[in-house]
Amino acid sequence: MGAEELVVAAVRALNGLLRQRRLHRALAAVKGFRNGVVYGAKIRAPHALVMTFLFKKGSLLDKLKAIALATYTHSRNLALFVFTYKSLLAAQHWWQGEKAQFHSFLAACVGGWLVFGENNHINSQINMYLLSRVLFGLSRLAVEKGYFPETKRDPFPLFATFVWGLVLWLFEYHPHTLQPSLQSSMTYLYEDSDVWHDLSDFLVYNKKRTDTI
Repeated sequence: MGAEELVVAAVRALNGLLRQRRLHRALAAVKGFRNGVVYGAKIRAPHALVMTFLFKKGSLLDKLKAIALATYTHSRNLALFVFTYKSLLAAQHWWQGEKAQFHSFLAACVGGWLVFGENNHINSQINMYLLSRVLFGLSRLAVEKGYFPETKRDPFPLFATFVWGLVLWLFEYHPHTLQPSLQSSMTYLYEDSDVWHDLSDFLVYNKKRTDTI
C-alpha cells in the first residue's frame, strides 16, 4: 500500500470515528479546544497589534514579542476553558443521565476558576468584557421574568449617561482604579490633547518628535 493510499485510509478511519455518536461529547470538547485557539487568535491579534504600536514603547522585536505573547495567552486560555467546560458538561450528563441548567453554571465556574482565575491583564480584560454582557443579560432576564416592569422609554440613553459620567470621573480623580489599557486610551484622548507646541504635534503627531526643530 502506497503512502497516498495510507493517507486516504487514515482519513476514512478518522471520519468514521468522528461519526460515532457515543464519542460525540468527548469529541465536542476537542473541537471546542480548536475553536478556542482560532477565535482567541482572531480576537486578540488585531487588538494587540493596534494597542502595542499605539501605546507601547520599545524595539520592533519587543513589540512583536508582546503581540505574540498576548495572542498566545488569549488563545490558550480560551481553548483550555472551552475544553474544560465541555468536558465537565459531558461528565455531569454521563453521571446524571440528563441535562440540567446548573450543569452549565457549575462547569463554567470550575473552568473560570482554573483558567481565568489568574489576575493578569489578558484575563482582566476578558472577565470585565464578560461582566458587562452578563449585567445586560441579567437585566433583560429580570424584565422578561417580571421582576422589574418594562419601561415605556428606552433606558439606553440613561445607561450611557451614567457609564460615561462615571468613567470620566474615575479617570480624572481615581485613574489607578481603571484597567491599564483603558487608562492609556483615555490618557491619549483627554490628557494628550491638552498639550502641543506647534503644528507638528497639534495635527500631525500626538507628541512632539525629538528630531524636529
